Amino acid sequence: MDRNILRVDTLVTHTDRSPGAPADVAPVLHQTATFRAPDDDTFRQMAGAPRHDGYYTRDGNPTLSAVESLLASLEGAQSCLLTASGMGALSTAVLGIVRHGDHVVAQRSHYMGTTQLLGEVLPRFGVDASIVDEADPDAMAAAVGSRTRLILVETPANPLLRLTDLARVAELGRRHGVLTLCDNTIGTPVNQQPIALGIDLVVHSATKFLGGHHDLMAGAILGSRDLVQQIWRSHVVLGAVADPFAAWLLLRGMRTLALRVQRQNQTALRLAQHLAGHPKVARVHYPGLPSHPQHALAARQMPGGFGGLLSFELQGGFAAGNAFVNAMRIPARAVSFGGFESLATQPAAMWSGSIGDDAARAAGISPGLIRFSVGLEHPDDLIADLDRTLAVI
Repeated sequence: MDRNILRVDTLVTHTDRSPGAPADVAPVLHQTATFRAPDDDTFRQMAGAPRHDGYYTRDGNPTLSAVESLLASLEGAQSCLLTASGMGALSTAVLGIVRHGDHVVAQRSHYMGTTQLLGEVLPRFGVDASIVDEADPDAMAAAVGSRTRLILVETPANPLLRLTDLARVAELGRRHGVLTLCDNTIGTPVNQQPIALGIDLVVHSATKFLGGHHDLMAGAILGSRDLVQQIWRSHVVLGAVADPFAAWLLLRGMRTLALRVQRQNQTALRLAQHLAGHPKVARVHYPGLPSHPQHALAARQMPGGFGGLLSFELQGGFAAGNAFVNAMRIPARAVSFGGFESLATQPAAMWSGSIGDDAARAAGISPGLIRFSVGLEHPDDLIADLDRTLAVI
């Protein structure tokens, strides 16, 4: 089959089936740390081959290879490297690229772990970062200098769903010879394709939508063979290696990725539309709404849909937000997003404890903000629960 003409629904069910693979319909799990070599010559060849998937699982593993092949097809990448978590993927990718004296340009709205990497970890290694408004391409262009090695973006961004124009970022990177990296966790390869827009590298927290069942942790780095190979050399030293069983669960979860994300897109849009008209809701953040300041960019950049994550600000501030999460019945109060069960959190309570009150306010986290991860429940039931919860706060 020509993978270039297959739709995502078909790719997730067939891509990892290569010629000569085992006849098992369900994928084989290679739950092993190491592999036997029949003789010295074979052992030397295994030890010297980069990313050999039959030598030692820190270097590679057949189960990981199957997942990497599928993810590369979904993102339109030449190569993929699976890691133990989303932050493992992001940190490994960045540390595999930058060195002492380099400069990174990053956007203002980022996942809090990314914010900590930029503000606390990289400076310890002599790498500084300029933080700019992702909605202002001129500010991003002005931040690029002679020492800039990487432009790091996340779109849509957690938790306010702000967008970054990937085509413009890619053009900026090409013009200055700077690598570009996009966190596509919230977008998913179902909804948007950063590499097709010219981005060099993509990372995912596969814990979220890709896995989809709240039962694994994994991350992924995708890009050209040369770039991923370069990052792999740091990866085997840093050691954020995915466990084969987590990789097997991820492969199992991705079989339904297209169906899940399409349903979550539809439900999230319905909830956003409903909340936008509620008197106790001050503002809804969802790129599928015409009221979103970057809706036109979202419609152009996310042809598959607007995602299964939204956030909204309640009238009444922190007390109203706390009362809301206490009164919910269907969503679980839990971190993460992208799984089969809806989750809701109050970012002001969560983020300030991790990055501090000042940084949370600088990131636009209002006291009454609720982040809502849409699951696979019936949308009418979720809307009814939202109405009941809003009525009692």
